[in-house]
Amino acid sequence: MAKISVAGVAAEDILNCLPEGVAMIGSDMSILWANQCFEQWTGGVSRTGENFYSALANPELMGTEACPLQTCFLSGNQATSTFQTQTGHYYHVHAAPLHNTAAGASKTEKVVVTLSDVTEEILQEQKLAAIHQAGAKLTDLKPDEIFLMDVDQRIELLKDNIRHYTQDLLNVEVIEIRLLEQTTGDLIPLLSVGIDQIAADRRLMASPQGNGVTGYVAASGHSYLCRDTTKDPMYLEAFKGARSSLTVPILLHDTVIGTINVESPKLDSFSLSDQQFLEIFARDVAVALNTLELLVAQRNDAAHQSFEAIHAAIALPIDALLLDAVHLMEKYIGHDPDTVLRLRSVLSKARSVRKSIQSIGQSMAPADVSPVGGPTIEGYAKLRGKRILVVDADEQVLLQAHALLERYGCVVETAHCGDEAVAMVKAGLDEPYQLIIADIKLPDYSGYQLMIRLQKLMEHVPMALMTGFGYDPGHSIVKARQAGLHPKAILYKPFRLEQLLFVTETLIDYRPEPSSAPTEPPAESA
Repeated sequence: MAKISVAGVAAEDILNCLPEGVAMIGSDMSILWANQCFEQWTGGVSRTGENFYSALANPELMGTEACPLQTCFLSGNQATSTFQTQTGHYYHVHAAPLHNTAAGASKTEKVVVTLSDVTEEILQEQKLAAIHQAGAKLTDLKPDEIFLMDVDQRIELLKDNIRHYTQDLLNVEVIEIRLLEQTTGDLIPLLSVGIDQIAADRRLMASPQGNGVTGYVAASGHSYLCRDTTKDPMYLEAFKGARSSLTVPILLHDTVIGTINVESPKLDSFSLSDQQFLEIFARDVAVALNTLELLVAQRNDAAHQSFEAIHAAIALPIDALLLDAVHLMEKYIGHDPDTVLRLRSVLSKARSVRKSIQSIGQSMAPADVSPVGGPTIEGYAKLRGKRILVVDADEQVLLQAHALLERYGCVVETAHCGDEAVAMVKAGLDEPYQLIIADIKLPDYSGYQLMIRLQKLMEHVPMALMTGFGYDPGHSIVKARQAGLHPKAILYKPFRLEQLLFVTETLIDYRPEPSSAPTEPPAESA
């Protein structure tokens, strides 16, 4: 190459200072000249006279573009493309024709090629695409076989996917994921790989102080890069020999729902790009966790609906069976002991059938899931197993009582009139009802008159009266209160769930002082 000076400096020296590879290529694809950077990238030796593609170890073209050198030679126009070498490097190649100014020259005989090393950018893009693809697979929890899994199996599948993609894409072997309990601030361990058991069991809270890097990230919502664990006072040891760590928040709609922590035995092992990748992956993890929660909620909602459909179909028929058995028992008591025993067996088996159906329903819809929009089931745990008799002529009211109270574990039985209620109470004196809910106006007599009759059978009548419009023409509520009805034992139809649960819980807990109960009830109204 002829020595050409620019401002007293040889052009070759200027080209050798460039951080990009530059080469002049002849029409036979041989290298006529190359700068130092090009030679460094191709083995550190002179490549003059070699085939351009051979010098680059026969690279492959990325994408669908034609070879830029061939395009340049054939068209005389500039062209660009990206080469991938067998050594794992990526070069952005720009070819420009070197026009011959000699008279009559019409064919491009030389091309100037510049190469930019874009390996890091390409690898970053590929890693980013792989992380997005992995994130999509994390949330792919809807095939038929997934729906056949229970909650624990789905969680294990998600954990396996997280473990696999974290190790493969982020090249880390130590990872810990904790989920934030929003009500308490506890960071509950979900996944621990390579973490010492003591560290994995360590209780951490979402707090900027005293809970290590994980607690700080959960509290602040900001990522934290610990380049040297031995010099960072916030770091809490996760495993022996840990030298650097990276912790990012798991964000769902800008709300922190957990943290991801990766660690390394190497000093300053994580870069800002690693932080970017882990933050992107954490968002996909958040979506996957949310999808899993929605699937669980969907399953439980369907289970609740199935449970309620079953009760709607069998609740009143079983109640009718109980009433028939009780009616026959009263008829045969004192006359046919064997028949009475058989009828008691019928009562017991009918109640066992109801209990079995209720138990199956609770296994379909776990007890820790509340009815949509309703109070938490855990808040009314004391209602579970309590026996309640509901007395009303309206079957819709009886069905509603079944549906609402049995969600919270109550055992509900029903009667249509006062006489049926009295018979049910008499037949079950060895296992009394914890609550009797009756309409103020029954087909045969009032709710107050029912209370008076039951007081002759029971030492304490745990009773609530219900009314449709607050209308009480016979003053049944007033008289019942004078006879010992609890002041809060009034319900209004249609039921409001919160009020129904409050009254039920209040009366189940209530035991009147002996002096507060009247020794002689008021005379009954006609």
